[in-house]
Amino acid sequence: MFLQILRCPFSHSPLTLAEPSLVDALNEKVAAGELRNRSGDLVERRLDGGLVDAQRQWLFPIFEQIPQLIADEAIPLVDAAASVEVPHE
Repeated sequence: MFLQILRCPFSHSPLTLAEPSLVDALNEKVAAGELRNRSGDLVERRLDGGLVDAQRQWLFPIFEQIPQLIADEAIPLVDAAASVEVPHE
């Protein structure tokens, strides 16, 4: 129910839980030191999950069951820095 009220800070579209395969792929990038967020900072913590916007452009990381909805913490999914296969529903 909580998920239904969350919105993307950019587009205000609904957010959905990221597929485990996407989270796993991003965590591989974290382990390799290759994943950066919107502000250009290296993501150093493993993601516990993520929330994806309706346009599938941004993933908002979940750490310790807390969604990080700060715009600069968002991970671009269409950016070459992420370079992961984004599954479509």
